[in-house]
Amino acid sequence: MSQTPNDPVLQSGASTPAPQGNEPKTKSAAKKEAKRLEKEAKLAAKTAKVAAATPAGEKKAKAEKEKKEEEPAFVNTTPKGEKKDLSQPMGSGYNPIAVEAAWYDWWDAQGFFSPQLTPDGKVKPEGRFVMSFPPPNVTGSLHIGHGLTIAIQDTLVRWNRMLGKTTLWVPGFDHAGISTQSVVEKRLFKSSGQTRHDLGREKFIETVYDWKNDYQARITNQMRRLGGSFDWSRAAFTMDEPRYKAVIENFCRLHEDGILYRANRLVNWCVRLHTTLSNLEVEQKQLTGRTLLNVPGYDPKEKFEFGAITSFAYPIENSDEKIIVATTRPETMLGDSAIAVHPDDPRYKHLHGKFAVHPFLDRRIPIVTDSIVVDMSFGTGAVKITPAHDPNDYEVGKRHNLPFINILNDDGTFNANAGPKFQGMKRFHARVAVVEALKEKGLFVDVKDNPMSIPICTKSGDIIEPVLKPQWWVNCKPLAEEALNHTRAGELSIKPALSESEWYRWLENIQDWCISRQLWWGHRCPAYFVRIEGIEQDSNDGKWWVSGRTLDQATERAKKLADGKPFTLEQDEDVLDTWFSSGLWPFSTLGWPDNTEDYRNFYPTSLLETGWDILFFWVARMVLLGLHLTGKMPFDEVFCHAMIRDAHGRKMSKSLGNVIDPIDVIQGLPLEDLHQKLYEGNLDEKEIQKAKLGQKKDFPKGIPQCGTDALRFALCAYSGGGRDINLEILRVEGYRKFCNKIFNATKFAMLKLDEEFIPLPQAKPTGKESLVEKWIFHKLNFAAAELNRYLTERNFMMATTAAYNFWLYELCDVYIEAMKPMTDESASAETRKSAQQTLYTCLDYGLRLLHPFMPFVTEELWQRLPRRPNDPTPSIMISSYPTHDSDFVFDAADRQFDLIFDAIKAGRSLAASYSLQNDIQIFVHCQADEEAALFESQKATMQTLTKGCQSVKVVRSVDEITPGCGSAVLSPTIALHILVRGLVDLDAEIAKCEKKIHLANLNLEKVKKAESVADYEATVPANVRLANEEKRKTYVAEIAALEISKDMFQKLK
Repeated sequence: MSQTPNDPVLQSGASTPAPQGNEPKTKSAAKKEAKRLEKEAKLAAKTAKVAAATPAGEKKAKAEKEKKEEEPAFVNTTPKGEKKDLSQPMGSGYNPIAVEAAWYDWWDAQGFFSPQLTPDGKVKPEGRFVMSFPPPNVTGSLHIGHGLTIAIQDTLVRWNRMLGKTTLWVPGFDHAGISTQSVVEKRLFKSSGQTRHDLGREKFIETVYDWKNDYQARITNQMRRLGGSFDWSRAAFTMDEPRYKAVIENFCRLHEDGILYRANRLVNWCVRLHTTLSNLEVEQKQLTGRTLLNVPGYDPKEKFEFGAITSFAYPIENSDEKIIVATTRPETMLGDSAIAVHPDDPRYKHLHGKFAVHPFLDRRIPIVTDSIVVDMSFGTGAVKITPAHDPNDYEVGKRHNLPFINILNDDGTFNANAGPKFQGMKRFHARVAVVEALKEKGLFVDVKDNPMSIPICTKSGDIIEPVLKPQWWVNCKPLAEEALNHTRAGELSIKPALSESEWYRWLENIQDWCISRQLWWGHRCPAYFVRIEGIEQDSNDGKWWVSGRTLDQATERAKKLADGKPFTLEQDEDVLDTWFSSGLWPFSTLGWPDNTEDYRNFYPTSLLETGWDILFFWVARMVLLGLHLTGKMPFDEVFCHAMIRDAHGRKMSKSLGNVIDPIDVIQGLPLEDLHQKLYEGNLDEKEIQKAKLGQKKDFPKGIPQCGTDALRFALCAYSGGGRDINLEILRVEGYRKFCNKIFNATKFAMLKLDEEFIPLPQAKPTGKESLVEKWIFHKLNFAAAELNRYLTERNFMMATTAAYNFWLYELCDVYIEAMKPMTDESASAETRKSAQQTLYTCLDYGLRLLHPFMPFVTEELWQRLPRRPNDPTPSIMISSYPTHDSDFVFDAADRQFDLIFDAIKAGRSLAASYSLQNDIQIFVHCQADEEAALFESQKATMQTLTKGCQSVKVVRSVDEITPGCGSAVLSPTIALHILVRGLVDLDAEIAKCEKKIHLANLNLEKVKKAESVADYEATVPANVRLANEEKRKTYVAEIAALEISKDMFQKLK
């Protein structure tokens, strides 16, 4: 029976005895070493117990310090790309830095990361598994969220590779237009006081490329340190030449198909970044009422009011009458071009067709009727209309052919259209000034709380302004319809289910996508304005624009448009949205638009795994573009993993100091060094000090060294289908202890495989296995089946639990301990040989089961195992992954040994309750012949697995039990007794027995009552009746055993 899985942090006290010094060279030496280690294990356990009861002090700290000083620092002497020399003895304990060294470079050099094809260049018959890695932004180093992505994806890649499939995992990097330009501009200004305009476009692009090259190298190192088995020969960058060709093809194809168009429409304008943003790059900040906020680009001491609605009056032309309107953005009244009222509102029917007078500008404002935008019951029923600065008003302006008056410059100041009084003012200074001016003219009415949301730029934190701009747009409606049809047809699986429902909702309500960005860093639009001599043209009108894959193609198209007239071509200065290039990722990385061998072999890809937060930013756009451009879904499945938060559930933020570099978790980092890394970014001193406090609170001793394997395993163990992960480094450190357990257990177990040991050619049972061997084979087979099932289901939490339980609770805690007497000198050669073969198979397959999660420690240990005859497999990463094998199914043995192990656990528990640590005498009372024979055959195993056990005796009669025993019932026919005479307070034990008898009688009465109901046999299901019968028999047996114990204790008085 498997024990309940526990968190490894709680198991950290348990450790497998670790061999010290050199490996034994002979069979006899190995036996002596094994015995010595057993003695050391007992001594270590005793010492650990004493140490646990001793307060930590200077003496202990000094001892630990001296111990650490004895261990020399590891130095990797393996030449890059060569195989690690494992001829030296294993280390005294698990050292992740030593274990991880050299393996990755060797894997890469051997070509293990490249897809394995058949001799004729085709995908292997086992199938294929292809993924494109979500390209990390070159804005900075990877954080722990990227670590999660790599852990999950590499687990899947390694698992599929070991299943024999042709696997390809394409790495790459994203130029991240807005983010990268922003961070480089900040760094440039911070270091030199210069702006990009001081450098000029060409020089600035060179500076960004320097940044990109630096951070791409850093990210590459992180991806390698995390063990990602990427095919680096296919590494891509969203602005390299092949991807440039794909982006140009994308733009031109969409333009030619009428999907991409140019229009002067409202966009989301970020004043801080001087660029437009898509709706997905804008988040809504909810306000409950009047709120003072800082705004980027203003004095930090200045705050402006939001969450308020201001009412003011417009004078009616040639009248003393006024009409009252309300707005949350009073400064926009300078761009008003109408006042709308409902056509059926009796209050304003006399004003239909009349005009109001702008109080600050020489502008007549028509009063128009509109039943769509006006709600008669809301406010005064009169609505100010600013078509050039509000999405709803924009539609009103189109319906009524109103002037679109833009009052905002790109830098956030007001232009001449705002009038001389306000021209040149920054927008929120103008807000204050407009209200004051209204008050001066007696037109101000009031200001009230107004719960609302304000649009915020996710990149800069600035408040977004709706502004009219001529831009390039993608008509997403027809693309979304196609995507919905293919998804509903079952061509795309989306997990978890919550993400699938969001997918449908978003596609059904999709809006057009603005792809123009007013940046320098990115793919410049391959669009050209054709300026024709002698013709009056509006550059906002798309009919005067052509696109071209090359300048020659654009010129040919311009000639047709100019119809013989002289013309010049002016390329659009804007660049394209980053997602316009990364949306092509699954096929552009395989050579599209060219029909390459990679494209033919590997497209569509198998899986797109990413965070749920970019399901629409990225995943949806890949589907929209993939279907339109290739005619195929770009992947068969989408799996959305959770968002990593800190231990307190907060979002990772540099200013909070809780952003974690996975390399720091792998190799550890003192608190002071953690503080120092804050100065590498663009935080100001105030933010740095705040972040330091956060780091000190979360990591008072810095980040402990955990190693790559522990980090990967922990991240997968956290992935159970939820939307958020609250990461605790302590739990990651707990899995380092699990690595240590695996390392030491394998090292100790290998002592049992003497130099004469040769594995059998086939990993199959021989038929001569003992009960515990059959049991461990059954558990191994069950673990293999569970792991394959859970990985297929993408349930990484349960997959890691299955691997963890097998290694810790079944292989280490049971079989490796149980086999000790089977490999002693007193054991027969046949018994010893069988136990060794079973151990070897469990180690071999057990390491393979773990490999996708823990690539480094499993390779290190697997390479130290001997190979089966005629097995040339050079690396565990290309060995076969264990799957369900009917030859390893031993159902009867599983049930039988589970019963034995239940007895062992009951004995341990009983001994602990009486504080017995040695000279433990166990009596197993069996009423059935078959059970008695089973326990008789397993006495040695029970004694071995019960620490401090002196003897185990199987009895058929109560009279054979030595008086003075405590007891426990396993089943109605099996009871366990431990001799406690002379070690306990008899009166207290009698009282305990009476209390337990009373409780058992209460439980028995409940069962009897349930069985006595009317029509019990007819109305209660058979399985429930059977369970009640078993309970009743067990309670009866328990009462009988307790009565025996009570009687024994009474006779001893």
